[in-house]
Amino acid sequence: MKYIYELHQMMLEHHLILVYEGEFTQEITKSILAMAERNMDSSGEESSVKRKVFNVMVESLQNIVKHADANGSAETTSHSAVFMIGRSEEEYVITTGNPIENQTIGVLTDKLDKVNSLDRDGLKQLYKEIIKNTEISEKGGAGLGFVDIARKSGRKLEYNFAKIDEETSFFSLTASIGRL
Repeated sequence: MKYIYELHQMMLEHHLILVYEGEFTQEITKSILAMAERNMDSSGEESSVKRKVFNVMVESLQNIVKHADANGSAETTSHSAVFMIGRSEEEYVITTGNPIENQTIGVLTDKLDKVNSLDRDGLKQLYKEIIKNTEISEKGGAGLGFVDIARKSGRKLEYNFAKIDEETSFFSLTASIGRL
């Protein structure tokens, strides 16, 4: 039972207010969003901050659901995905993680580096360009979600790929939203 206390301590250290690991479906996504919204309401968060956090959460969770559907294997994807939201005095930090195929790392890195290289006006322009010139499939894939997360957060996105095996890596994405 000591691990419960250790987990609790780690969550306090990292200011985590919600952590979910497991299967990600539309229903579970709705529940996570509702819990986070109630938490922000009960803490009296400003509506402009709540709106940004909520938008980033929606995009982040949709990315997990899309990747789980795209990779198909419930064993290696949907049951291994994680979502965390933390709150400090200065910011909310939203982190997601899920397995992806190694062959997609280059494409994701290119999209994320491009998004991170742009300022506010550049992100707005890229957003319009993607909407205007790209046929977005049901699975997404145009990078619009990353652009939207960066626009709403107003900050650079942090990401990492941790190799699981020859075919798969664990993709982590973190977005921070200022509270001040």
